[in-house]
Amino acid sequence: MAITMPKQKMPAIPSADAFISGAPDATGQVRGVVKGNKRQISLTISPELLDKVDQLASETGQSRAAVINLAIYRLTQAGV
Repeated sequence: MAITMPKQKMPAIPSADAFISGAPDATGQVRGVVKGNKRQISLTISPELLDKVDQLASETGQSRAAVINLAIYRLTQAGV
C-alpha cells in the first residue's frame, strides 16, 4: 500500500468574492454630501496656501469656497 498525500482543498473563491462584494464600501458610491446641485467635500490645505486663499477672497469680496471653486474651474478649463 502506497502512502498518498491528502487532496488539498481549493479555497472558496466564489464565496470570498460574494463576501467582499457585500461589504458596505464595495459599491462605487458617490462621495461627498449633496448640497443643492453641488457636493460638499473635505479638503486638506497648507496653512500658508489657505492664508493666500483667504487674502484673495477678502480682496475680491468673495467667499473662500468661491475662490477655490473659481481656481478649480479655471484649471480644468485650461487642461492642467
